[in-house]
Amino acid sequence: MRRSMMRAALAIWILSAVVCVGKTSDQDTAADSRASKVALVTSGNKEFAYRLYRKLAAHADSQGKNIFYSPASVSVALAALSVGAQGETHQQLFSGLGFNSSLLTQADVDHVFRAHFANKASNEDTTEGTAVFVDNRFKPQPEFLETLKNSYFTEGFNVDFTKSAESTNTINNYVSEKTRGKIDKLVDFLDPNTVMYLLSYIYYKGKWATPFNPDLTREDEFNVDENTKVPVQMMYMKKNVAVYYDQAINTSVLHLPFNSSYSMLLMLPEYMENMETLENAICPGRLTKWLKWMKTRRYEIYVPKFSIKTSYKLNDVLAEMGMTDMFSERANLGGIAPGQRLAVSEVVHQATLDVDEVGATAAGTTGIGITLMSFQHIPVLKFNRPFMLAIIERNTENILFMGKIVNPNK
Repeated sequence: MRRSMMRAALAIWILSAVVCVGKTSDQDTAADSRASKVALVTSGNKEFAYRLYRKLAAHADSQGKNIFYSPASVSVALAALSVGAQGETHQQLFSGLGFNSSLLTQADVDHVFRAHFANKASNEDTTEGTAVFVDNRFKPQPEFLETLKNSYFTEGFNVDFTKSAESTNTINNYVSEKTRGKIDKLVDFLDPNTVMYLLSYIYYKGKWATPFNPDLTREDEFNVDENTKVPVQMMYMKKNVAVYYDQAINTSVLHLPFNSSYSMLLMLPEYMENMETLENAICPGRLTKWLKWMKTRRYEIYVPKFSIKTSYKLNDVLAEMGMTDMFSERANLGGIAPGQRLAVSEVVHQATLDVDEVGATAAGTTGIGITLMSFQHIPVLKFNRPFMLAIIERNTENILFMGKIVNPNK
């Protein structure tokens, strides 16, 4: 990309907090059409979540890193960017997000997100939104800003990107406020050529429906791999919980609800070598099956307390998913400002997760054993080695956050 080329920077960030927390009338036809559009966008978002996870896993596995991210936040930011994209750049964004351009228009997608944000406005469990920071010298299309405001509930701010330190502080202060201090430094440095910064955030704070008793938390060991153990504070409870054992992939799935419509799913492969099988198999249909066929019985549950932070620059990952032009001189973002040569300089994503006895702030391998206690067989589900987790909305099965805990101390 030529230095003379003006660049628009895109940031994606997130915090999840679970604080241990017959004749059809025209009206009917229109309603059916709207429902169909919602289903198409929702389906695309779900598929995108798993495809993005597998890309992140491929990059992280070689380094033994934890994975934690918000597919919901990334989807919103890219959908908002697509408002200003045209031609092949728009096609790549739609395809990468899982939207069928022959069945969905940009207006359809905007309408679905508008309904989503309108519903979230009255939801105390989650805080979601978007913001755009525009350089004083840059004049975007009024229609572009209007669509962001109306459909993505975007807050707009004017800044002077030539004053790098000042504009960096402005964005970081905004991020810190919206995430209640959980993410206080999204931006390290802003290129003075930046003319626009678009970001999306989501904050979730929830409490377990049945909290763990802190008096029962003990120091234990977590098996990072066959040769590495690290100390953890292991939470414990003995209660009736919903569990599904997926024999096809040798994985136990534990369902821990929050005192809301959200839940955390903890996925524990029986053997460490089964993790890759789980990662390749997980998909919307499998999640539906788990939730439908879970059985409730008494278990001894061991889950580690941990706090993790992740940071990603998603340029390469998104390019691997087919969204290449927006980073290059081929970028067509004419819907933002006709006649201006714009390209995306970076897509940044941050996430934090704190899990304790009360719940999880933001938004967790594990061995399975059966012991004989009090003359009753009580299965033991112990998350003491790498496991996957997801925070979902139970009614829609939408994924707010998703990840893999390889080392809870990192």
